[in-house]
Amino acid sequence: MSGAERLTASEAAARLAAGTLTAEALTRDCLKRANARAAVKAWAWLDPEQALAQARAVDRAGRPGVLKGVPVGVKDVIDTVDMPTEHGSPIYRGNRPFADAACVALIRAAGGVILGKTVTTEFANRDPRETVHPHNPAHTPGGSSSGSAAAVADFQVPVGLGTQTGGSTIRPAAFCGVIGYKPSFGEFSRVGIKMQCHNLDTLGVICRSLEDIALMRGVLLAQDLQWVDRSSGAPRVGFCRTPAWDHADGDTQALLERIATRLSAAGAAVRDVALTPADILDHHRRIFEFEAARNYAYEYEAHGDQLSAALRDGLLTPGRALPLSAYVEAIEAAEAFRRNLDNLFDEFDVLLAPSAVGEAPEGLGSTGDARFNAIWTLAWTPCVTLPAGTGRKGLPLGVQLVGQRFGDEALLDTAAWVEARLG
Repeated sequence: MSGAERLTASEAAARLAAGTLTAEALTRDCLKRANARAAVKAWAWLDPEQALAQARAVDRAGRPGVLKGVPVGVKDVIDTVDMPTEHGSPIYRGNRPFADAACVALIRAAGGVILGKTVTTEFANRDPRETVHPHNPAHTPGGSSSGSAAAVADFQVPVGLGTQTGGSTIRPAAFCGVIGYKPSFGEFSRVGIKMQCHNLDTLGVICRSLEDIALMRGVLLAQDLQWVDRSSGAPRVGFCRTPAWDHADGDTQALLERIATRLSAAGAAVRDVALTPADILDHHRRIFEFEAARNYAYEYEAHGDQLSAALRDGLLTPGRALPLSAYVEAIEAAEAFRRNLDNLFDEFDVLLAPSAVGEAPEGLGSTGDARFNAIWTLAWTPCVTLPAGTGRKGLPLGVQLVGQRFGDEALLDTAAWVEARLG
C-alpha cells in the first residue's frame, strides 16, 4: 500500500484531479487495507475485480465529475444494481435490485467508485451483525451503519453512506472516532433506500473531514459545491444537555462541560438551553414503532419467522398494537417541537450536545443507546459529530453539533470553528 487509503475523500479528489493519483491506485490501496483488516468485518459485499473495473473505467474517462474516482462504501439497505442488497436479513439473501438508489446513481455520475456494500444491522434496526470496533474488537462499532463507520475509521474507504432513523449515523461515527453527518430531513433523496419510517429516515455521510461532507453534499444534492468556510466568527452556542443528560456517563458529561468552557474562552457566546417537552423521546418511539410496523408489513406477514425477536417482538408487534390516535398525538408533538426549535435558533447559531451516552459498549450484543440522537432525528435538524477525545477505556468520544433546519452549510462552517478549538 502506498498510503493513499489514508487520504480523506476531499484530499483524494484533489490528487485525482491533479493527476498525481489514479482511481485504480487509490481503489487498490483501499482493497488491500480491507483485505489486511478483514477481521473488522465491515463489508457485506466486496468484489475486488468489480471495484477495480469501475476505477479503471473512471481513469479511462479522464476522471470526470467532482469525485473523480473516490471510492465510497454503501450501506446494505441502499439499492445497487450491480451488487446484492440484502438489508442485513436472510429474507433478502442474494437480492439483486433492478436499479441503483438515487444516491448511488448520483455518486456514479460524479465519478465515484462504489467500493462495495457495508454491513448493516437487520433492516437498519436493533439486531447487530458481525462488524467489530476497528480499535478494539471486543466492542461494538455502533449501528445501524456499523460497516460504514468501521470501514471509514479503519482507512478501508474514505467515505461511507449511512442512514439514520434513531441514531444510526451519528452514534457509530462517534463510537469509531470519525465524523458523521445527518442532513436536514428531506434534503437527500431516499429513493432506493429500504424504507423504515417515512417521517424519520435520513441518508447520512460518514467521513474523516468536514470538507468531505461538503463534497458529498454537492454530489448528493446535484448542486455546485459549497466548501466549508473556516474563517467564520465565534458562534452563539446553546449548551443543550437534553432531557437524557442523566443517562450520559461521567466521561461524556465532563467532556461536554470542558468543551463548553473552552469554546466560551475562545470567544463563543455559550448559554445553557433546555428542550421541551421533556418526554420528546417517547414521541420519537411511538412514530418509530407505528411506521416501522406498517412499512415492514410484507416481512412481518410473509417471513416473520426469519425476523429477529428484537425486531419482530420488540418493535413490529408493539407497533401493530399502537392506536392511530397515539401516533397522531406523537406527530403533532413532533411538529410543535420543531416549531419551538426554529424559534430557539433566533438566539443560537448551534446547539452543543452529546453524540452518545459514552464510549462504544463492550460486547457485540447491542449497538448502543440512541437517545442522544433520536431527539435530533425527530427534530429534522442537521447534525454533525466530531471526534473529541477518548474515554477511560481509550475508545473515542464525540461531540454533537446541531444546526437549524436547512441551515446545513452554516452548521458546517460553525463546526469548523469548533473543530479548530477542540485541541
